[in-house]
Amino acid sequence: MRRFDAGCRTARELVRSGALGRLHSVRTMTADPAPPPAAYLATSGGLYRDCLVHDFDMVRWVTGHEVTEVYATGSAAGPPVFRELGDVDTAVAVLTLDDGTLATCAGTRCNGAGYDVRMELAGELDQVSSGLDDRTPIASTEPHGPPPAGKPWTGFLERFGPAYEAELAAFVRLVRGEGPNPCDGREALAALRIAEACEVSRRERRPVRMTELPDL
Repeated sequence: MRRFDAGCRTARELVRSGALGRLHSVRTMTADPAPPPAAYLATSGGLYRDCLVHDFDMVRWVTGHEVTEVYATGSAAGPPVFRELGDVDTAVAVLTLDDGTLATCAGTRCNGAGYDVRMELAGELDQVSSGLDDRTPIASTEPHGPPPAGKPWTGFLERFGPAYEAELAAFVRLVRGEGPNPCDGREALAALRIAEACEVSRRERRPVRMTELPDL
């Protein structure tokens, strides 16, 4: 659904137009306000496959470049259910793109301030952020910084409601034969391969080249 989010689409347009100059850094954040039920976690595939896979998709879609190497680590210092399942509640992945751009993707299941999904894109000419508005659950410690969010986002259905509607409309147009498929299965597989590489990296504590993974 993030491909249909207005902020993400504008960020992509700015990157592709060259308005930011050479892109050198991408930073993404996906933070859930509370962990899902244990029964869901047991079949979720883990934080990288279930949650950060959206960030991996955004990195590819917005930049237009492929990931060549990942280094990932995670922590299960929070609720014991994550340790029991061999999962992590907080994770970070550093992705190297084929043009040298570096992307840092962070995620957590334990962000009590609220639901937080952001992407920052920094180039030699300018930098922008999607997901930064008056409901972003973050407060500034600067004396003259912006005030904290009065009504933080509570979850993905609320945050991405308009994006889901746009996605469903695109699907209807597709099945009616009125437009092309904006996101086929190959795009999903590409993001999943990155998530799989992150799991290998976390488990083996080493960088993983994407060429090490078999094609899915």
